[in-house]
Amino acid sequence: MKNKEIRKELLRIAEKEVFLQTAKQRMIFAAGHTGQEVCEAFSAEGQGFSEEKANTMREQYGANVLPSAKKRGFFRRLASAFVNPFSVILFVLSCISFLTDVVFAQDGEKNYVTVSVILVMIIVSGLLRFVQETQSGNAAARLSSMISTTACVLRQEGGKAEIPVEEIVVGDRVFLSAGDMIPADLRILSARDLFVAQSALTGESAPVEKSSKEEKEPSVSASCLAFMGTNVISGSGEGIVFATGADTVFGQTAKSLSASSVRKSGFDKGINAVSRILIGFMLVMVPVVLLVNGFTKHDWLSAALFAISVAVGLTPEMLPMIVTTCLAKGSVAMSGKKVIVKDLNAIQNLGAMDVLCTDKTGTLTQDKVVLEMHLNADGKEDPRVLRHAFLNSYYQTGLKNLLDVAIIERTKQLIAAQEINADVLSEYIKADELPFDFERRRMSVAVHSGGGKVQLITKGAVEEMLSVCSYVETQGEICRLDETLRQYIKNRAETLNLAGMRVLCVAQKSVILPVSVQNESEMVLIGFLAFLDPPKKSAAIAIERLKRGGVAVKVLTGDNEKVAASVCKKVGLGTGRIVTGAQIEEMDDLSLRAAVEEISVFAKLSPVQKERVVRALRENGHTVGFLGDGINDAPAMRAADVGISVDTAVDIAKESASVILLEKDLTVLADGVREGRKTYANMMKYIKITSSSNFGNMFSVLAASALLPFLPMTSVQLILLNLVYDLTCIALPWDNADEELLKKPAEWDSSSVKKFMFWFGPISSLFDLITFAVLFFVVCPAICGAPFSDLYGSGTAVFVAAFQTGWFIESMLTQSLVVHTLRSRKLPLIGSRASLPVIISSLAGIALLSAVPYTPVGNLLGLYPLPGSFFLILLLIAAGYFVLATLVKSLYIKRYKKFL
Repeated sequence: MKNKEIRKELLRIAEKEVFLQTAKQRMIFAAGHTGQEVCEAFSAEGQGFSEEKANTMREQYGANVLPSAKKRGFFRRLASAFVNPFSVILFVLSCISFLTDVVFAQDGEKNYVTVSVILVMIIVSGLLRFVQETQSGNAAARLSSMISTTACVLRQEGGKAEIPVEEIVVGDRVFLSAGDMIPADLRILSARDLFVAQSALTGESAPVEKSSKEEKEPSVSASCLAFMGTNVISGSGEGIVFATGADTVFGQTAKSLSASSVRKSGFDKGINAVSRILIGFMLVMVPVVLLVNGFTKHDWLSAALFAISVAVGLTPEMLPMIVTTCLAKGSVAMSGKKVIVKDLNAIQNLGAMDVLCTDKTGTLTQDKVVLEMHLNADGKEDPRVLRHAFLNSYYQTGLKNLLDVAIIERTKQLIAAQEINADVLSEYIKADELPFDFERRRMSVAVHSGGGKVQLITKGAVEEMLSVCSYVETQGEICRLDETLRQYIKNRAETLNLAGMRVLCVAQKSVILPVSVQNESEMVLIGFLAFLDPPKKSAAIAIERLKRGGVAVKVLTGDNEKVAASVCKKVGLGTGRIVTGAQIEEMDDLSLRAAVEEISVFAKLSPVQKERVVRALRENGHTVGFLGDGINDAPAMRAADVGISVDTAVDIAKESASVILLEKDLTVLADGVREGRKTYANMMKYIKITSSSNFGNMFSVLAASALLPFLPMTSVQLILLNLVYDLTCIALPWDNADEELLKKPAEWDSSSVKKFMFWFGPISSLFDLITFAVLFFVVCPAICGAPFSDLYGSGTAVFVAAFQTGWFIESMLTQSLVVHTLRSRKLPLIGSRASLPVIISSLAGIALLSAVPYTPVGNLLGLYPLPGSFFLILLLIAAGYFVLATLVKSLYIKRYKKFL
């Protein structure tokens, strides 16, 4: 007793001074000492921590939050909103304007207008970006909070309690079962056939068995340690937390990863490619514009200011914000359809999905499994068969699936009806267990009746059970299971399968402890269990909706082919030929790639086989979604373009998914796919319209610089025009989408963006040149009373101001017209009407910039109030643009068979 007290005291000193201060030291200590010693070191040997003690441990060792998950603070977000290429260029312009218009200007000629306008633009654009990104971030946070991963821990207030993993602290005692994610780094205290998949850390695909035995050499492969980011495959156990959050092995790995190592989606790469094209054009055009204006106008400072302003106009600075806004708006809209998006980039993949792979149970069926029959080998109802099945389901410590729940519920009903002895649990005590795995496709529990013989009870799939049974109990006697009886049992099971029932067999034998998988042999078959999971009424409608939307539905199930065929037929999914897991094992990759194109139903699949099917579909060029909720679905979900799960799924399934359904129903998913396509369509509108508009502006600016004896627009006018136009585009995420865009998968094609630019960009340039000609030869001479060559002094200034004002207004009008003409393949207003926010923002932008020249602000900006006749000419130019753009649009569609 005295030695024990001394040891406890030494452990407390070690914690305070050396051993337990760093995560590495705690890991060494945890691996090298017994579970009891580790519990004593963290004062966790009692009934769990109180809330107060948990808070103290959190302050001492840190929260269980990974570094990448920490939210950026207010000031960091505010700073990032103002530090971007657009704001930096504006700031440079304001500095140059301040020097030329204020510092070096003569007394009486100092002008603060340009500097003030540019500073207002910086503030407005920065605050707008900040507000928009904050709203997007808040929306994402709200959606994330709707999905939480929990862990079962021991706490003083309530014993075993399910708490969010973020609330776990060092010293917490965590209970593990099949399907759980390991919530932090743990020292295993007890384990019962506990197998953990560690591929996320070690790359090893085979699960590793865990035990409570200490080891002198701590490492990620130590059997007594389990680490955050791994998951329980089978069995159960208990562990004590020795590291959380950033201190975990997984957290240290996450910290060492740079942002550049994050895998970009095809959509990200496409947007970056478009941005690079536009920036590349800008880098070529700006020096050309500078040189042309410098040599022709002989005012290098003005030429430099104009060239920088052109850089602002040609830089797609709003593209990231518009895309983020589209995705955030889409994720909020999808949440209203009971679809929660964990990763915003998954929206594009969901919209592009053309093949959906799904499990059968709960998706095509009602997810309410009922035990319809418990038959002996003679085909008669037998409570003894149910009693054995109940002991197996009740005492197993792995994940209780719907079949186990149905067995337990049915037994309780018969106990209440006094058809089964209520003392069944008190009669039998659990002695050992062999957890379920997807290779054996069965599970066993060993029980004994208070010191008597040990009985091994096994249940599982028919063929797998028949392979370990040598005897059968029939007509009260145990007989050898010969081929005749074996075929009789198969036929009976097949009859039930054809009726849409899932069948399990139950067997037993006497054994000597401890038991192993080798004991599952020479068993006595005692009967069948037949389960019914009726098809959902909504499944057939949802499948038809998905098919009409260009999404092929393929069923990947662990059930046998007869049950799968029966259910699929009832929901209108043509079965034809069904491929089983055994057949897939015999196929090489090329054969499988050919098979997945023809087959709609795959049965009796293992997790690895499901993953192979998904990878084969992706290799064939499909965008694949996988909907699942079990441990066996996680590998396939990770292999898919978009993993989809439900909020009631096991932890590993939810962790593997990028989209979570609040209701396990294909109708909900069909709604989500439609919303994903709408989001994608609106993003593509902005990308294609902006890229073509910018492309056209390049030629307009170059032509104006070469042909005009003055700058076509001042730097501040060009920047104001760009800012107001970008503000009007913020409404595009709320635009309507044409029905045909929602009826087919939204496929990213970077080449289509380039085609769009080259077809529609020059139209803008053509009408800019027409505007230049009308202004230079008609409107401005009419205002000034003479052509430009005959003017001098104030007359020249009025001519230039009138010209710049005309192009200023025309640019806003045509750019807004571009949005409404090219947002749909149909005629604006008649065939396809923009949403109210888009219409209002466009009209507001046109009205604002058309009215500015008639205000004092316009005078400060160097704008001139044009006569009403100019607006009649402008309407004719706009009508001409509309007619030509519509004609080119029809030719484009005729050639490429698609538009957006």
